[in-house]
Amino acid sequence: MYYFDPHIHMVSRTTDDYETLARMGCVALSEPAFWAGYDRGSVDGFRDYFEQLTSFERRRAAGFGIQHYTWLCINAKEAEDVALSREVIAMIPEFLDRPGVLGIGEIGLNKNTKNEATVFLEHLDLAMKTNEQILIHTPHLEDKHQGTRMILDMLTGDSRIDRSRVLVDHVEEHTIRPVLEAGFWAGMTLYPVSKCTPQRAADMVEMYGPDRVLVNSAGDWGPSKPTAVPDFIVEMRSRGHAESLIRKVVYDNPRAFFGQSRGFDYQPRD
Repeated sequence: MYYFDPHIHMVSRTTDDYETLARMGCVALSEPAFWAGYDRGSVDGFRDYFEQLTSFERRRAAGFGIQHYTWLCINAKEAEDVALSREVIAMIPEFLDRPGVLGIGEIGLNKNTKNEATVFLEHLDLAMKTNEQILIHTPHLEDKHQGTRMILDMLTGDSRIDRSRVLVDHVEEHTIRPVLEAGFWAGMTLYPVSKCTPQRAADMVEMYGPDRVLVNSAGDWGPSKPTAVPDFIVEMRSRGHAESLIRKVVYDNPRAFFGQSRGFDYQPRD
């Protein structure tokens, strides 16, 4: 089955991983900007990173028949430096019209601090002024419920935001309902050690249905599995779900969500 991985950090992965993804049926992926494992010290560090995301990674993926898309931002983990964050936000428009850029992301909260909220709101303002889609990171573990609630309050407090163009990622059992009920898309990140397993994701699809739901691997530089989406497909098949329902979650839904972006130039094989 062809599928999209809507959230995977391929700058952290080897070329062999691209080959494996292609063999497993991955035809397209999107790569949000994220934390490099250390705090970058200048806006030029981000400019170089955005150059890598929008040029090199797109070419590297194409070598295996995978269509690569990306999102741009300064990650919440680096948002405590508000002055640097503002320099990065001011620089982002240089890249927004490049092929494959889908919007602003992954923005959000990490420790739910005042500075993180300030930078999040300024990212939202940029997205509204430039008519971009938004991909959102929600905090980990003990900070997730409060952080998700704060994010939803900030999103719903801005009347300019079209909720059908916002993906709230890393949802779990205790956060998926308010995200969907508010009209946003919900992403489930499949991790071997935290967040959500393929089995838990299948449970949530069975509880809330397949509409406005995506699954992704994150595939970053930490413990993660870039082939987690195929694991979800196998789990759904083992439970007897129809191929059409599985395809909706792993292919039709990401294609519909990304299709709202002017940077989405996907060429289907089927």
